[in-house]
Amino acid sequence: MKTNRNIFVYTFLLLMGAAQVVSCQGNKNTDQPTPVNPEVKTDVQCWLTNPDRTALLQKQNISLLFSASDNGFPTIDVDDTQSYQSIDGFGFTLTGGSATLINKLPADQQNALLRELFLPDSNGIGISYLRLSIGASDLSASVFTYDEMPAGQTDPQLAKFSIDKEREDLIPVLKKILALNPNIKILGSPWTAPTWMKTNNAFIGGSLKPENFQVYANYFVKYIQAMKAEGITIDAITPQNEPLHGGNNPSMVMLAPDQAIFVKANLGPAFKAAGLSTKIILYDHNADRPDYPISILNDPAAYPFVDGSAFHLYGGQITALSVVHSAFPDKNVYFTEQWSDGKGSFANELKGNTTNLTIGATRNWSRNVLQWNLASDPQWNPHTDNGGCSQCLGAVTIGGTIYRNSSYYVIGHASKFVRPGAVRIASTITNQLDNVAFKTPDGKHVLIVVNNNNMPQQFQIRFKGKLVGASLNNGAVGTYIW
Repeated sequence: MKTNRNIFVYTFLLLMGAAQVVSCQGNKNTDQPTPVNPEVKTDVQCWLTNPDRTALLQKQNISLLFSASDNGFPTIDVDDTQSYQSIDGFGFTLTGGSATLINKLPADQQNALLRELFLPDSNGIGISYLRLSIGASDLSASVFTYDEMPAGQTDPQLAKFSIDKEREDLIPVLKKILALNPNIKILGSPWTAPTWMKTNNAFIGGSLKPENFQVYANYFVKYIQAMKAEGITIDAITPQNEPLHGGNNPSMVMLAPDQAIFVKANLGPAFKAAGLSTKIILYDHNADRPDYPISILNDPAAYPFVDGSAFHLYGGQITALSVVHSAFPDKNVYFTEQWSDGKGSFANELKGNTTNLTIGATRNWSRNVLQWNLASDPQWNPHTDNGGCSQCLGAVTIGGTIYRNSSYYVIGHASKFVRPGAVRIASTITNQLDNVAFKTPDGKHVLIVVNNNNMPQQFQIRFKGKLVGASLNNGAVGTYIW
C-alpha cells in the first residue's frame, strides 16, 4: 500500500505543478526515428545507463533546474566543504591479450577505438589509469617472463633480460594511447618471477627463493628502465599480483612476511639506488585480508618505501579499504582489479560493480578504480591454458564488430567526467540510492548514483540549499554534472 500511495502522490504533484521531478530516462528502442529536440535549458547534465540497455551512457536532453522547492522525495545532500582523497583515475588492465586484439585491428578501426577509450570527448570515455602485467598474465596468449632460461640454468646478472615480447603488441598500443593521453597513469604488476628464481621452477605457484630477492628487485629496476627507454613511464608497481593465490597460470605466492623483507631490504633500496620515483604499492589482492598490508606498514623499515596498498574484491568487503586507511591515513589506497563475468548479466554487473567499485571503493578512500580486462574476443580469449581465466569478459568484445560490455559503462560513468585531480566530496546515501560525489579540477561537481531499489525511484539532489528533482529506473546508473 505504501508503494501505491507514493505513486499516487507523485502523480498528483506532477498534475498540480507542485514539484519539479524530471525523469533521467533514455528513449526506448523503436523502429521509429527519434525526434531531434533542441537543447533544453538545464542546470544539471544527466548521463544515463539503463539495465535493459535502452540508454547506454547517453546524455539526456532534459531540464534539471535547481530551485528552493522541496518535493518531499528522498534527498541526496552534496557538500563540497567536506573533501577527502584526490583521484588518480579510472580504467582497466591492458592485458597482453587486450593489446594483441587491439593491435590486430585495421588502422582506422584501431585508431577510432583508442580515441573512444582514451579521450573524454563527446564520443569517448577517457580512461585515465591502466594496469599492465609485468610479463604474462593469465590473459596473455602464452606464458613468459622477461628472463626465462633453459632448465637448470640461471641468470643472476640478468644478462638475458629483454622486453622484446612486449614490442609485438603491448608497446605499439601503449605508444598510441600515450599519444592520446600523455598523462595516463600506469601501474605494473607481475604474475610471476622468472621460473629459475622460484622454489618450484614452474610458472604456476611456488615462491621466490630467498637468495633471489635482490635479483628480483633488480628485475623490476630493469623493467622500469626498459619501458622508460620506450617512452613509457611506470608510475607504480605492486610486488606481486594476488600473492595469496598460487593457482593461476602464471602465478606466485608471496606471503606478507616475505613481501615485507622484499620491500624493505631489496626493492625499496634498489629503486632508491637507481633514482627511480616509481611508487611501491603493497598486496594487490582481496579485501578479506587487510591484515596483509597492515602487517607490512607496521614494519618501520618497510614503511618509508611504501606508497600504499591495493585491493581486489573477489573476497571480503569493500569497507576493508577504510580499515587500512584508518590504520595508516598517510598511505594511499587503490582498487586494482575486479572481473566481469562473460556468463553474467549486464544488468547485475552494471548495478553491482557501480555500487561496489565506482562508489564503494572511492567512498572507502581509493584513489582509483580499475576493472579487469580491457578487451577479449567473443570466446573470451586470449588466455593461458591450465589456469587462465576462461570467461573473463572485456570492457569491449573485439570480433567481427566491437561490442561494449558492462564494465565499459561502469568505468565510463566515472572516467568520462571525474578527471585526474578531482577530489571526492561529501554526499549522503538515502533510500538505496548509492552514490559518490566529486569536485573536478575545473570546478564542476559530479554525482554518480545507482538505484538499488527494485522499482523506479524519484529523488532530489540538494546543493548549497537548492534542490533539483530527478528519477532513475531500478538498476539504472546516472551521472549528474553541474
